[in-house]
Amino acid sequence: MARQHFQFLDRIDAGRQLATKLVKLKLDRSVVYALPRGGVPVALEIARALNAPLDLILVRKIGAPGAPEVALGAVVDGESPETVVNQNVRLASGADDAYLERARQRELVELERRRMLYLGNRARVDPKGRTAIIVDDGLATGATAKAALTAMRGQGATKIVLAIPVAPQETLAEMRQYADVVVCLHPAKDFWGVSSFYEDFHQLTDEETIGLLRQGRTEFEKAEPNPSKRQIAVPPLGLVGDLSVPPEPRGIILFAHGSGSSRLSPRNIAVADSLNDAGFATLLLDLLTADEAENRRNVFDIPLLAERLLEASIWIGAEPDIADLPLGLFGASTGAGAAMLASAELRERVSAIVSRGGRPDLAGRRLTEVEAPTLFIVGGNDEQVLALNREALAALTCEKLLRVVPGATHLFEEPGALEAVTEMASAWFQHYLTPKALIHGSAATAKQPVSQASITEVLRSAAEPLPPLDDPAFADAFDRFGQAHVVLLGEASHGTSEFYRARAAITRRLVEKHGFTIVAVEADWPDAAAIDRYVRGRPHRQMNPMPFTRFPTWMWRNQDVDAFIGYLRTHNALKPLAEKVAFYGLDLYNMTASIAAVLAYLDRVDPEAAKLARGRYACLSPWSREPAAYGRASLSEGYALCEGPIIRILIDLLQKELQYARQDGADFFDALQNALLVADAERYYRAMYYGAHESWNQRDKHMFNTLKNILEKTGSNRKAVVWAHNSHIGDARFTDMGMERGELNLGQLCRQTFGNDAALIGFGTHAGTVAAASEWDAPMEIKAVRPSRHDSYEALFHDAGTERFLLDLRAGKHEDLRRVMAEQRLERYIGVVYRPDTERWSHYSYASMPGQYDAFVWFDQTSAVLPLPTQVTTGEDETYPFGV
Repeated sequence: MARQHFQFLDRIDAGRQLATKLVKLKLDRSVVYALPRGGVPVALEIARALNAPLDLILVRKIGAPGAPEVALGAVVDGESPETVVNQNVRLASGADDAYLERARQRELVELERRRMLYLGNRARVDPKGRTAIIVDDGLATGATAKAALTAMRGQGATKIVLAIPVAPQETLAEMRQYADVVVCLHPAKDFWGVSSFYEDFHQLTDEETIGLLRQGRTEFEKAEPNPSKRQIAVPPLGLVGDLSVPPEPRGIILFAHGSGSSRLSPRNIAVADSLNDAGFATLLLDLLTADEAENRRNVFDIPLLAERLLEASIWIGAEPDIADLPLGLFGASTGAGAAMLASAELRERVSAIVSRGGRPDLAGRRLTEVEAPTLFIVGGNDEQVLALNREALAALTCEKLLRVVPGATHLFEEPGALEAVTEMASAWFQHYLTPKALIHGSAATAKQPVSQASITEVLRSAAEPLPPLDDPAFADAFDRFGQAHVVLLGEASHGTSEFYRARAAITRRLVEKHGFTIVAVEADWPDAAAIDRYVRGRPHRQMNPMPFTRFPTWMWRNQDVDAFIGYLRTHNALKPLAEKVAFYGLDLYNMTASIAAVLAYLDRVDPEAAKLARGRYACLSPWSREPAAYGRASLSEGYALCEGPIIRILIDLLQKELQYARQDGADFFDALQNALLVADAERYYRAMYYGAHESWNQRDKHMFNTLKNILEKTGSNRKAVVWAHNSHIGDARFTDMGMERGELNLGQLCRQTFGNDAALIGFGTHAGTVAAASEWDAPMEIKAVRPSRHDSYEALFHDAGTERFLLDLRAGKHEDLRRVMAEQRLERYIGVVYRPDTERWSHYSYASMPGQYDAFVWFDQTSAVLPLPTQVTTGEDETYPFGV
């Protein structure tokens, strides 16, 4: 075949040749639009040469009725999507307006799905007043390009350029009717299809396309912040690492360095930088302390290195901006063996592994347990390591591949060798670490798009203004929930005063007017028990340390909670015991205090049983300061180290329930719940190693079971108010938590159990200040809350223009409101850690609010809680839970 049919090596070569032609045209205010997928690598080279933004122009054909292969028209995306119709085909096919509109809406849904897949929430580049360059890898009939050119004119582009490597001459003649300038490198007289003009014309995958678009964005958008880089320390040894998180990360790659390497290795940094450009977060971590690194034998201690990777995976799972990202491991030298061993422990938590010049064989028999797709990259001249990699590859039972870089030695120092490694690794991670695309909003809602103005109008009509918080009438509007069995009151952050004060006012109303006698909060059982004893006038018991002195101290140890506790004590003072309001904790973090409470109880009622329990709880003693490390140790041993002894304590308590309860039923119930907390906490810390969703589910199941136990113990007619974060009380089935990550929560479990007798009420704000930390266990700061994103529910509520209001989202109340708000939008969640710089990925998630909550309370501007001091004063007031 003649050479002209292989004019281009690949799409990159074609793009560079086109870019040379376009640079000479000196186009003004250019923006490059690629027709995906084949046009993207061509367009990227053009965008680089012109220093122009890169975007997509997506086109969907509308087929004729009864003959879908015949193009009746096309839909082109944009701020106002354009529909291009071939009137001759329309007349011949008899397509009426109804058919055309149905087809148009169907293709609009697909356009939005593809834009979300390729670009996420990135805003379109507006062509108005600019030179629009439409790029593809070649044209045949040109129908798609014609629709794109026509639509671009309607969207306000001042000049339209069609840039293509190859096309038939007759097609180009037609294109010149629609474009101001047509640049084609090869107008073909004899045309055998676009692919015949390329040596490499492979079908681009979605993953490759996403990666190329990310590169274009990173290189052009100077205003876009560089990847968020920070130095971190992984407990319990404080291992130092360098974390880089680009905007909209696709996954996170944890590096496992080997012998003679560190997080400062230029080779590792180069690979990490390239992965950042492709949209991946990276963590370069020194797996040994400075003292350990001095002993050369430690770099060959594969179990030790793997243990450090396990600790790093737990740390990643606790960081809000990266916890839910797919995890990849990149191993080099002996670090590759550690990565394989860690993957065998972590199982499905690891999505992919890449080994560069590594020794995966050092994982030994555990290679058969690796489940993650694995790529081995070895230099062709690294003969001994290549042989060892082939042996390791044969032992793997997972998806696997060995790639050899010809002529490369162990360190890949030859020209182009490291670049080849980086390209292979990036492609592997792009394929296996890309999260499943979630299209937010159903086809039904997309077929009937609702304007922002219409939503705001409906919202204003449904919103019920609320009086100021200090007005006694503030909580009157919540009487509608007085008949519920359980009312769950949320918060959009753990450090906002208005949320605490509003919950206190609503709870007072439910207590005084509707007979609620239980307050259950997102706090640890033993800490809340100290408050319960105070508000119900029961004997004080010393706690060491004092209640609520663990991080985050401000969450419950603040002035607003202090005032509410004072109210409860005053309210209870004149009530008989059966009518006093009780205060309970639902959470499971303070395992050490719960162990102490169980042992103290047994010391009082059964000293012999106390001795036995001490021996059994001693299993957990080595991990009392770092309970998360217990999960790692248990995982390494391959079984639950302490589960048996802990469960035995529970069984013993239950078997002696009648005997113990005769002495003091309340004390027995307290001890039993503490024992349950320890058992669930043990499972929780083990679950942390299997991913954030596993530990989350364990925690929320514990909170629900604790609430259920409280209700059963106190009587079927008792009613409870629950205070917890929105992420716990909003039904997870209507959020990314449930739909994307397989998580459940307290609100969902309450709805499934109590039905309409459970009322789920969320809270939100637009801006203000909040008490939060920058890292877990870091000091509290007063931080400015960024104004809500334009594509969020919070922005809708802010635009309504009312300072405070209540939305009743229950079925049958405001069906027009439920309809216009049903399409998924972003919702903000701020916990005890707040990172404004990465707010979109740290603190926003998609939800469908009418299904998530029964009602929503809005405060447009809010302020931070004021923490109480943790010092204990002397005198009679030291019996007060907060000791102030």
